[in-house]
This record gives sequence, C-alpha cells and structure tokens, in this order.
Amino acid sequence: MSTAERSGRLGIGLIGAGRVGPVLALALAGAGHAITGVSAISAESRERAESLLPGVPILGVPEVVRRSELVLLAVPGSELPGLIDGLAETGAWQPGQLAVHTAPEHGHSVFAAALAAGVIPLALHPALVFTGTSLDLTRLAGSTVAVTAPAPVLPIGQALAVEMGAEPVVVADADRPAYAETLGAAGEFSRAVVRQAAESLQGIGVERPDHLLGALVRAAVEEELGRFAD
Repeated sequence: MSTAERSGRLGIGLIGAGRVGPVLALALAGAGHAITGVSAISAESRERAESLLPGVPILGVPEVVRRSELVLLAVPGSELPGLIDGLAETGAWQPGQLAVHTAPEHGHSVFAAALAAGVIPLALHPALVFTGTSLDLTRLAGSTVAVTAPAPVLPIGQALAVEMGAEPVVVADADRPAYAETLGAAGEFSRAVVRQAAESLQGIGVERPDHLLGALVRAAVEEELGRFAD
C-alpha cells in the first residue's frame, strides 16, 4: 500500500522544528502533501519553521496532532518516549493516524503506548547530516532512509521515503540501537580524522587544508564504500 493508495494527499503535522523536521516536511509538501501545522518552541526553531514552511501555522503539540492524518515527530530520541506516552495519557492520538518518528535509536515499538488508540507506527531515519536549510533537499536525493515498521505498514514507510527523494532501507526494530550506534560512530570517527588531518596541515603552514583534503577524503571514502557495492 502506498500513501497514494491510502489517501493521496495527507495532512501532515510536524512536532519539532530542529534541523531535521522542517526539511522532511518541506520534502513531503513537495510531493503533494499538506502541512497542517508545526510545533516550534524556541526562537530559533520558530524562525526555521517560518523560513522553510511559510504560511504553516505554529501551534501547540495537541493541536498539531488533532489536525493531522500523519504526525511527524522530529525530536531527540531521549525525548521521544515521554512525548509519545504523554500524548497517549491525554487521549490526543486518533484511530488510524500515522505516527512517524525520526530518531535513529528507536524503532516502531516506542509507540507502544499509542497503539491502544489505533495509531499506525513508523520509524524513518534519514542517514544524513542536516544543516536545517533548503540545501538539505538536494542531499536527501542522494541519501537513504532507514524504515522500521510492522510488516503490513512497511510499504507506507518505503513510499514516504521515496516521496522525500531518498532510497528506503529496511532495518528491523530490534536492530535500531545497533544501527544508531554504528552511524554515530562512523560520523564521529570521520569528523575526528578529518579534523586531526586539517589541524596538522595548518601546523605546517597550509592555509586552506579543506582544499587539500577535500578531494582526497572523498575519493578514499568512495573507494572503500565501493567494496560493498553490488
């Protein structure tokens, strides 16, 4: 079942206006879905929401949920269980509502408290470093999205990833912690190696180590990744 087969155009509400959520909402809006509202608390997040999603009302979390067929929870993984459980306790979830989160370490089981209300759970994590600007839409086109969902719902998650412009990759619910740890380690190690190399080059008088290292690092990474290509 694709999202088109389900309802064509979904009303999507965004909870969390950090670097990830508004970009994904913008990508889904570009695929024809309607953004019904966004929850943004800090001045920075409100500014980002207004910039990337102009005209979308900034609302409280319960109102975003009430208005939406699909609720996109783009909040840190540490905050996600409490948010889901709190919405369940207040009766905010609606039967048949799609609930999607973007935290890498959680799968669909984090929605356990919402299942009693008839929520359809999905976990979608783009393997991408976000800047929180429209430039990320181009990066999405060359990225993958880890999709975790109950088997009958997987096609919906895969379709949403494709609508974002990315390639869906299925990750089992039980494997999400290992997935998150691996991606986190890869990102941190890569940054550390590049940072150390750049600082060493600066130490010997190279003024723009980024120019010197850029092509080298990209080629080395692409060659190594090529070993795992089909």
